[in-house]
Amino acid sequence: MARSGLMKTGWISLITAAMFTVTGCGSSGDQAEVTTNTDKPAQAAPSEATPKKETRVVTDAFGEVEIPTNPKRISALYREDYLVALGVTPIVQYYNPMWGKQDYLKLDVPLFDVTGSIEALLVSEPDLIIGAGEVDAAQYKLYSKVAPTFRLPDDVLADSRKTLTLIAELLGLSDKAKQVLADYEARIADVKAKLNAAIGDEKLVVLRMNVADKSINIFGIHNTFVGQLLYEDLGLKAPGFAEAMTEGNIVLSKEVIPELDADHIILLPSNGTWEEEGNAKALEEMKADPLWQTVPAFKKGHVYPVERSYWQTGAITANGLKMDDLLRLLAS
Repeated sequence: MARSGLMKTGWISLITAAMFTVTGCGSSGDQAEVTTNTDKPAQAAPSEATPKKETRVVTDAFGEVEIPTNPKRISALYREDYLVALGVTPIVQYYNPMWGKQDYLKLDVPLFDVTGSIEALLVSEPDLIIGAGEVDAAQYKLYSKVAPTFRLPDDVLADSRKTLTLIAELLGLSDKAKQVLADYEARIADVKAKLNAAIGDEKLVVLRMNVADKSINIFGIHNTFVGQLLYEDLGLKAPGFAEAMTEGNIVLSKEVIPELDADHIILLPSNGTWEEEGNAKALEEMKADPLWQTVPAFKKGHVYPVERSYWQTGAITANGLKMDDLLRLLAS
């Protein structure tokens, strides 16, 4: 039986007192399935009662859930990018004080601190909450007491096109998604041709400086932030080490640095901007390090500091901004 989307009054005091912290990603191989509820439409309510909203049953990573047929007040935690691409303004935006928010979206909505009280989400009165890998079973249960919650399956999250298509289906915006994806494919084809003409088979990799300890993460070809766009869609070549990685990203040991045959390096900070004093100093120290000077990209001056928030997501709007960066840095 599908979970009801109606919030019971008895849960309100419990929810507003609840605190939770977002932890590592949950894992599920379940396939997403959107199916229309076979129940008959709700009967007309008495004139003095509020009419019942039309709902349908869909299947997410945790099972069946009853959601509104035409949700209007949507929370898509850390997946707001997809709503923006579809022309939908979320009611709140994901925020973590250790990381911040996705600044590039330029949203003028309340922030929802995912490390704090769920009350901020409760008072926003969502019709539908869309969660992703960071929502585990316990958090999913808590969110579901606020509003119907759909947890995107992991196999969908790995593909930006599938994610956009599924979210659009949930919102009744499938036609809009088709147009967005058509424009997206056209942009990819144009950028791919220009990058191929500019750098050919030269190798490019994305690195992230962890500002707390100055360690460096390397993003492999399977990284969900960059793998699909850079290496599948745009056909860019990766250094051998990144190509051989099975993990999405790992800390790069100093012993490997001289073997990193990258001609171009995209470099982002884990937090803040490169203009901040600490980050700027760390970047200059990295450029002056004799070990890093053995890497072709450093020798040639082909190291490109970029804005972090859209390089740390693989969503549609962010990917458009990444392509802007790539054309500006490599093909201008």
